[in-house]
Formats: sequence, structure tokens, C-alpha cells
Amino acid sequence: MRTIVTLLAAHVRMAETESTRAKPPNNWQTYDYYLKAVDTRRSFDRSWTVGDLYEVRRLVQQSLAIDPNHARSYALLANTYITVWVNGLDSDFLSPAALDEAHHLARKAIELDPNLPEAHASLGFALVFKREHSVSIAALERAFALNPNYVDWRFAYPFVLAGQARRAIDVLDAYMRLDPLYAPYAFGFLGFAHYMLKQYPQALAALGECVLQVPTFRSARAWLAATYAQLGRMEEARAEAAELVRIQPDYTIAGVPRLIVGFKSPKDAKHFFDGLRKAGLPE
Repeated sequence: MRTIVTLLAAHVRMAETESTRAKPPNNWQTYDYYLKAVDTRRSFDRSWTVGDLYEVRRLVQQSLAIDPNHARSYALLANTYITVWVNGLDSDFLSPAALDEAHHLARKAIELDPNLPEAHASLGFALVFKREHSVSIAALERAFALNPNYVDWRFAYPFVLAGQARRAIDVLDAYMRLDPLYAPYAFGFLGFAHYMLKQYPQALAALGECVLQVPTFRSARAWLAATYAQLGRMEEARAEAAELVRIQPDYTIAGVPRLIVGFKSPKDAKHFFDGLRKAGLPE
């Protein structure tokens, strides 16, 4: 019973906070399509199938057809382009045009509603992959300032890349505390942050849980392989590396990680890529 009360209280609190800060929709049909898109996005976070992501876009486009000034829809649409850019789901993988579109849509959302946390968060995500770390972090901090209860597991990644792994852990702790139904990817990014702080036992526990829940999450497999290697558990490191290559046969250190994982600090980059090499992942 206490667990049920905790879940309900957390979601009611977040809903109340958001409703007091958000502008009322100009058209409730627009908002209905938007909410369906949000729900489908949550489905994608579990399924990791591109069809769900395309359905998010379809629903968002329907909302914008009714109200072309709905800022939240633009912010959500921006996130779909960031997702395909970074995750290799379709031909927009690592496409400069997809990343530029995400940037454009996030800017559009801010232009329509400068006080929308989601808009600033979307901008922060787009900018971190453009290697504009300081501006990315500033955008995320602006989102937190607008609504301290607006949290998401994705927020951790820009902080880790910017050399602020401790801040990433704080963000994830807040997310997991405020949303008991948190996505399993939170464990992955928590482990990544601990890895970058050289807290390998903590990283191992979090990454093991992530891989258990989402076995095909390639980044978590890479982080787990590197963690095992740094702990000197080479047999397990090589087993994780082999599983990653099985999931993605063309995986190389010089390929996807070099293009996506853009650390602000060369020292952080060396620490990360050395772990991958120790694990035996192909160059």
C-alpha cells in the first residue's frame, strides 16, 4: 500500500507542478494529440523500435496541423530527431541535417514559449552533440530553473560529456526519486557517470541492472565492458565486448563512439576510450 501511495503522490505532485507552470492549450484537440505523442514516446523508450518513434512524429504533426504555435509539440519533435541521430535507427543516423533540424525545432519551441522547460532541455540535447558544451549545460540549467521537478534520465548525458559527472548523478537521483516508474536507461547513464568518476564498483552495479532490463542497449554494453576492464575482470570484459559486437557487428571504437561521445575534456575521452580498448573492442 505504501508503494502505491508513493507512486500516486509522485505523479500527482509532478502533474500539479507542471499544470501551474504551463500555458493552457489554445485547442484541446491539439493537446490531446500531444499527450498521445508523449505516451507513444514512453512506449518507444521501452520498445526501442523506430515505428513507435515515427508514430510520435505523426501525432505531433497532427497537433501542429491544428495549432502551429504549440511549443511543446515542437520540443517533442526536436527530441525525435536527436534520438534518430544518435541511435542508428534509420538513415538519419549521424546525419548533420537531422541534428540541424533538432536544433531548429528546439529554437522554434523557445521562440513560441520562452518559459517552457522542455524547449530549453531539447536545445541542450541538440547543442551537446554539436560539441557546444557550455551552452548546452546553460540550456539544461534554464530548464531546471523554470521547473525543478522537470527531470529526465537523458539530462545526465550532457553533464557527463561536459565533465560534470557528479552533477549527472545528482540529476539522475532526482529523476529516480520523483518518478518511481523511471526508465531502465537511467541505470545505464548512472553507471556511465560513476565510470567517469572512476567509481567502478558503483558503475558495475548500475550497468548490470541496465543490461539486465534492456539487453540490446549498446551504449550500456560498451560502458559495462569498459568497467569490467578497469576492474581487471578481463574475461567478463571480453564477454561483454563480444556481446556488443554480436548486437552491432560493425561496431568499432573509431566509429560510432568517436562520432557521438564528444567529451569536453581530452582527459575524459582518454579514460573512456582506454576502457574500451582494454575490453578488447575493435579499433
